[in-house]
Amino acid sequence: MKKSARSRLSVVPLVGQLRSYDRTWLRGDLIAGLTVAALIVPKNLGYAGIAGIPLQNGLYAAAAGAIVYGVLGSCRQISMGPSSGLAAVAASAVLAAGITSGEEVASFVAGITLASGVLFLLLAVLKMGWIAQFLSRAVVTGFLFGAAIDVVIGELPKLTGTEVTGSNPIQELRSWLGTLGEAQQATVVVGVIALAVVFGLRAIAPRVPGALVLVVGGLLSAALFDLGAKGVALVGDVPRGLPSLEVPNGQLMWEHAGTVAIAAVALVLIGFSQTAGDARAFAAKHHYQIDINQETIAQSLANTAAGLFKGMPVSTSLSASSLNDHSGAKTGVASLTSGVTVLLTLLVLAPLFSILPKPVLAALIIEAVVMGMMDLPEMRRLARVQRFDFWIAVAAVVGTLVFGVLAGVMIGIGLSLIWLVGRATHPEMPSLGRQPGTQVFREADENPGDEVIPGVAVIRFDGGLFFATADALEDRLREVIHSTPGLTGIVLECGGINFVDSQGTAKMAEIADLAHESDVTLRLVRLKPAVRATLERDGVIERIGADMIHGNVFRAVQAEQAAALKRHAEGQG
Repeated sequence: MKKSARSRLSVVPLVGQLRSYDRTWLRGDLIAGLTVAALIVPKNLGYAGIAGIPLQNGLYAAAAGAIVYGVLGSCRQISMGPSSGLAAVAASAVLAAGITSGEEVASFVAGITLASGVLFLLLAVLKMGWIAQFLSRAVVTGFLFGAAIDVVIGELPKLTGTEVTGSNPIQELRSWLGTLGEAQQATVVVGVIALAVVFGLRAIAPRVPGALVLVVGGLLSAALFDLGAKGVALVGDVPRGLPSLEVPNGQLMWEHAGTVAIAAVALVLIGFSQTAGDARAFAAKHHYQIDINQETIAQSLANTAAGLFKGMPVSTSLSASSLNDHSGAKTGVASLTSGVTVLLTLLVLAPLFSILPKPVLAALIIEAVVMGMMDLPEMRRLARVQRFDFWIAVAAVVGTLVFGVLAGVMIGIGLSLIWLVGRATHPEMPSLGRQPGTQVFREADENPGDEVIPGVAVIRFDGGLFFATADALEDRLREVIHSTPGLTGIVLECGGINFVDSQGTAKMAEIADLAHESDVTLRLVRLKPAVRATLERDGVIERIGADMIHGNVFRAVQAEQAAALKRHAEGQG
């Protein structure tokens, strides 16, 4: 294959998929695309409602995301479109900017979508997709949980037909509880029935598309019972037609540049971490390779297209992607089919959504965020496996509820970085003991029956030796020297040291001097070649002594015991 052809295949993965396309795949791709469209059309009405933009704008984004990703994505089963989490971020950005005009809200949401697309492209050019790893899973779990609670509270007034006030979800909930005596009866009835239908179907018939049933049922009920005349609020005009290319209001973006930047960063971190993980899972299941950098490009251009066509942020939808996979999707043709079906829906069926009751839309949104964002099993797993991660997730929940969704994301990022710095600067340095009857040395705290060698402290250093950890190692060894009676030698197990910088080598030299001044022998074990070479260049190995470098702990301990006996015998003589 010529170089230009290979380049085209790498930049446009769909071209490569079509070159090796098996005609037997077409039926599965088409069925999968139509099935996913039936799921995402009603759901994206809800996502648009979360973001506070016209309902058709959610469909614009769904079509743009599906079509662009189908052409450029390297994962063949991913379904790209709006999601509840990204919609919550967009809504929070609007709230933070203080924008209330409907037209300006739509333009602002499209603008932050476009900004996230540009940021994605920058990450792709710089090959920095790894940056999404700075948002830990615990933080994402907590943020999404808190955002879901925020969204649910925001939708409660639509179920009762009342108005609420408050600057955060807690105040809004208190206000809503105070308005229950003014609830509009017909609205409450519709809302309760809608919630019962959508959650009931998920419980007793999970394979039935509850969102589609709910939307169709809501439309039929509105028409048959004239719900609008009975006081039930309807969503209003949803025009027929395709989106037009429109650049978001630049002046509006500039006036709120800080909020735009924060929102774009949040959208990229959350969106890419979801897409990359799902893409890897599907690729592993179907035995093909994905390109993470290509995934960044695909998500960049999908969000750029959504922003330019008056849409909202897009990323992978695990529920839609799983349905795509189970329905037989083999290539990006399935995603293209979904996108085209959404466009046909806009051309033909869009006005029907105008009579959709708002309580039905609220129930649709509540079900989407509760089932898609409130991950109770994961919270329980975090509490069981690692309490620190659990409390980080809880902090993200509280931060989101008290300070807002956008601030919650920033708090989550801060917590992730603090955790990362904390772990990096405080590596584990356990004492080791010998398993009885063996040459194996292992952590003494976890194996209290193991033999502790008299006069010899065996310490393992688990981490890189650099400017952030060097002082911690010195402090640990000082503690050992001053707290161990009759200490003659320290054996430092260095197998976990995979990197040492200039400050680390300087600190090792200082530790060698400390050991010498304390009349204690320092022995290093299992030095990696690159680490040893760095220490040699700085003269540290010469200072410690080449004979003090050993291949394993057992031999180092034996050597120290023999040397101690020799020193003792010489002292007696």
